[in-house]
Amino acid sequence: MGSGQVTSSVSSEFKGKRVTVAGLGVSGLPAAKVLHGLGAIVTAVNDGADERARAQAAELEALGITVRLGDGDTLPEGTELIVTAPGWKPDKPLFAAAERAGVPVWGDVELAWRLRGPDAAPWLAVTGTNGKTTTVQMLASILTAAGLRTAAVGNIGVSLLDAVLGEEQYDVLAVELSSYQLHWAPSLRAHSAAVLNLAPDHLDWHGSMEAYAADKGRIYEGNRVACVYNAADKATEDLVREADVEEGCRAVGFTLGTPAPSQLGVVEGILVDRAFVEDRQKNAQELAEVADVNPPAPHNIANALAAAALARAYGVPAKAVRDGLRAFTPDAHRIAHVADVDGVAYVDDSKATNTHAAEASLAAYESIVWIAGGLAKGATFDELVTKSAPRLRGAVLIGADRALIREALARHAPEVPVVDLDRTDTGAMRAAVQEARRLAQAGDTVLLAPACASMDMFANYNKRGDAFADAVRELGSVDG
Repeated sequence: MGSGQVTSSVSSEFKGKRVTVAGLGVSGLPAAKVLHGLGAIVTAVNDGADERARAQAAELEALGITVRLGDGDTLPEGTELIVTAPGWKPDKPLFAAAERAGVPVWGDVELAWRLRGPDAAPWLAVTGTNGKTTTVQMLASILTAAGLRTAAVGNIGVSLLDAVLGEEQYDVLAVELSSYQLHWAPSLRAHSAAVLNLAPDHLDWHGSMEAYAADKGRIYEGNRVACVYNAADKATEDLVREADVEEGCRAVGFTLGTPAPSQLGVVEGILVDRAFVEDRQKNAQELAEVADVNPPAPHNIANALAAAALARAYGVPAKAVRDGLRAFTPDAHRIAHVADVDGVAYVDDSKATNTHAAEASLAAYESIVWIAGGLAKGATFDELVTKSAPRLRGAVLIGADRALIREALARHAPEVPVVDLDRTDTGAMRAAVQEARRLAQAGDTVLLAPACASMDMFANYNKRGDAFADAVRELGSVDG
């Protein structure tokens, strides 16, 4: 791929064009620099004017880029295009002003898509409420095992602009896309794409579940080979049905059960493919064993099947699926086994920051002492507690919105003992782990799956998971 090249026609499209970059940060800064390098007249605007924003502004101003801090609502005069940070909400006054003026709004993903060279690497794209990062990393591991030059990019932390314009040459990219990014990427057309699942999330940003689902569904638009959906989540299949795809593109499902033709699934502990094989009515291809998936929790097997489906859509052989899954190591705080103490397993899934993720986590274990709570972000917990109640031996609740979980437990699992920890100091997690130990018996799992955001007590979910792991290790050391 000519990944370091921008074609002269694309370059000339931006020369002298007045472009407003909305929001600094991880996407705005590179977007402003790239556009400036293409000869655009760039103005960067940002709501805040904190120390980080001032430092970024100074960096851009040194290049000759105009920066307006503390005013992200007013449309700069003469603006012909806005390139926005993905997190900026669609109802901001800036975008209303742009609509009145007939000014298009792109995200950094849209910009990266349009700046790709003529021989650009195709994108295998993944979205969903939960599991995106793990699936994209699994996919990149499988593609690498097949000998392909690839990278996990997008919402995962590696800028798509860097991937598209950098010197590195790629055969294919594994791309994680959030609903925010998809909202602002109208012309994106992936080789193949997957929506892993759909559950209420970010509704304050999108305005409704319908709008959220529609933005997720944009990932299927113009797919060439396969639209991968979750057979257990009808909403994802509905999005495939509604998508306008290229002639010959197929709907490919994944399931934790026995796969039908045009699906990937599980048969007697084996991941099998009945989609990308000759005569799929009669034949199936073994891809890997469930034991090759780390960890082999149900939702993670689903992630592996989705990654395998996208890799197979790209033509990757079965052996590379197995080798890639074996080589994959999940990121920290994703259903990570910390230690066994007195026959009790302690598992850190601090990344389970919403009810859908927590439900998947809780489904992976038979007998659980659940540590939960934090910032609910408008979530309700009745459905989660109802589904998980038979598995709960006890619950320890922390954080600002723990009362919402306590009330759901009282309604739907009144027999489950609950410890309500009314403290938010740095020792709260240690106290939670100690209470969980008291409730647990040999064979149980103490599971941190908060179903809530962490920012009421911790800087982020990583810090929350670290605090849990530290407290667990302390238990182990006390045991000698």
